[in-house]
Amino acid sequence: MFYYLIAALIVVGGLCLLYVAARLLGEKSWLVGFIKGLSGLMVAGIGVLLILLAVDLLGYKQVMSEKPIATLSFERLGEQSFRAVLLENDGRESRFDIAGDQWQLDARIVRWPMMLASLGAKPAYRLDRLGGRYYSLEKERQNNRTIYNLAKDNGWVDLWPLMLSANDWLPMQAQYGSATFLPMADGAIYSIALTSSGLVGKPINDPAKQAVQRWQ
Repeated sequence: MFYYLIAALIVVGGLCLLYVAARLLGEKSWLVGFIKGLSGLMVAGIGVLLILLAVDLLGYKQVMSEKPIATLSFERLGEQSFRAVLLENDGRESRFDIAGDQWQLDARIVRWPMMLASLGAKPAYRLDRLGGRYYSLEKERQNNRTIYNLAKDNGWVDLWPLMLSANDWLPMQAQYGSATFLPMADGAIYSIALTSSGLVGKPINDPAKQAVQRWQ
């Protein structure tokens, strides 16, 4: 509900700017109209940008306290080849074939200032990338890395680069979060949680726990 309210307020702000732009662009005096026209185009651009930002923000998911955001399970397909099943907490399931020995999941994270956080605003996230890597440096350099872009499936608007570069003036903090590399193994299942330091992967069944113990 909070994110719909924030998005609605941003959309209202964008529409107000578009209205002001239309009034400025409607002036008939040439010089005044030219100056106001440039101002109007600039204001219109900011208004459109705000609306797109609101649409993009709706693609993020609010973090529920102390609940995993996803689980990741693995099935061995061959030597250093696994099929990963990513099950998000909203029921969405995706499958990926990953080459290597370890996996890593990255996410885009939006955090709110203390004032909004005290009113109940939770961090939001959008899964960004899932990839694998090899233990061997030689294979890591010579073999093709398996990396999947997850963010492209979460909406047609993507203003993440702008959000990163505009952290100083946006009422939110955009940052990357990554689950550290963890081993893939046949039958292994991991839970993924979002913490204050980023994403954390935790083994939740025996194959995953044994794989982590062997790796350590």
